[in-house]
Amino acid sequence: MIDTELIIFDLDGTLVDSREDISNAVNFTLRELGLKEKKGSEISSYIGNGVQDLVEKSLEMKNNHLLEKALLIFEQYYRKHAADASYLYPSVKEVLEYFKNKRKAVATNRNYEFAAITMKELGIYDYFEGVFGGDDLWCKKPSSCPLDKVIDLFKIADRKKTIMVGDMDIDVLAGKGAGVFTCAVTYGIGKKEDIVKAKPDYIIDDLAQLKNIVK
Repeated sequence: MIDTELIIFDLDGTLVDSREDISNAVNFTLRELGLKEKKGSEISSYIGNGVQDLVEKSLEMKNNHLLEKALLIFEQYYRKHAADASYLYPSVKEVLEYFKNKRKAVATNRNYEFAAITMKELGIYDYFEGVFGGDDLWCKKPSSCPLDKVIDLFKIADRKKTIMVGDMDIDVLAGKGAGVFTCAVTYGIGKKEDIVKAKPDYIIDDLAQLKNIVK
């Protein structure tokens, strides 16, 4: 077990299964633009690098004017439907309660506003000392930048007292770049082969197993 002062969690695919709500918002956007809808599985494969990347890949074309319009439609819709079908993965509430006296943060590539809406709707926002979104296009995972910011704000002197928990290789790469321990979960959006290739310190199949890693 590792002696940890701070646990940083990813959001989508780690704490929350948000795929249906995100897919619905993308398909609503495509319909409004007169474009063909996409399968949920295809849209899910675009999740992880923030809203702009998600929408841009869904449009399948390089058109800045259309992208701006699509982002506006997506954001207006998603703001109202960010937690219609989203739900917590198994053991999430149990683990957050177990670590309620441990300092915790969320570092997500999703915009802060949308992360906060979903977390508040699902009753987990108050478990965290800070929620850090990917609003800054130049400070997103897999860069270590978001984690560096969190660690500095939390004044963690020894980076090995921090662990990053996420479901994608970008979470592992960000954690490694920041010099912290990394733990990947296999139940989320990320592909297991990508996770394994990134070589996290720990791989778990259920978030409850985090209780056997962090003391």
